[in-house]
Amino acid sequence: MEENIAILMADLSGYTALTETHGAVSAADLIDRYVEIVEGCLVGDCRLKERTGDEVMIVSESPDSLLASAYQIMNATSREDNFLQVHGGLHYGNVLKRRDSYFGSSINLTSRIAAKADPGTFWCSEEFINSLSDKSLVQMHAKGKHSFKNVSGDKEMFEMRSDDKKSFFIDSVCKMLILDTNKAVKHPTSEDTFFCSGDCLDIFLKNQSNNSQAD
Repeated sequence: MEENIAILMADLSGYTALTETHGAVSAADLIDRYVEIVEGCLVGDCRLKERTGDEVMIVSESPDSLLASAYQIMNATSREDNFLQVHGGLHYGNVLKRRDSYFGSSINLTSRIAAKADPGTFWCSEEFINSLSDKSLVQMHAKGKHSFKNVSGDKEMFEMRSDDKKSFFIDSVCKMLILDTNKAVKHPTSEDTFFCSGDCLDIFLKNQSNNSQAD
């Protein structure tokens, strides 16, 4: 059966770096927390359809509900200390539903849109924007036209950003958000460089030393 649905794909920026730095257990714990946040942000008929690694796919018959869910996920993750920034893509289009799975170019395009989004943002296709009944729910920023693999013609893209203006730092080793600098490990000489742990600071200093010797 074919139908039109709203699709959100989102994953965590820096998940590979975090896994390599802190190990599989810490990565799995973070994914558990991520899924918990996502499930707590779902609005209306939105449902978490699939999770593969750190990527989630959420579907809904209501683009407005999916937008509200995406907005809540973005803001909720941005307030999590020692977490990763989320990024993703939203699209509205035709899919084939078979045995409770979805197939079609709309799924592939959503994944490619998500891949282009910067950390801490969601990109939305023009089709998704046009499917909204209330376009004033969230402020969108035009990103111009972009090309996507195996998609004919360029697609107009729009960006949604978090409304949380709280300042934060990014651990340059494991890519985790540093919101509470009082609990973070400070670089010995740089005032604006923080790490989630002494291990990350040690890795950073070691890499810095190796790069200096290589020069």
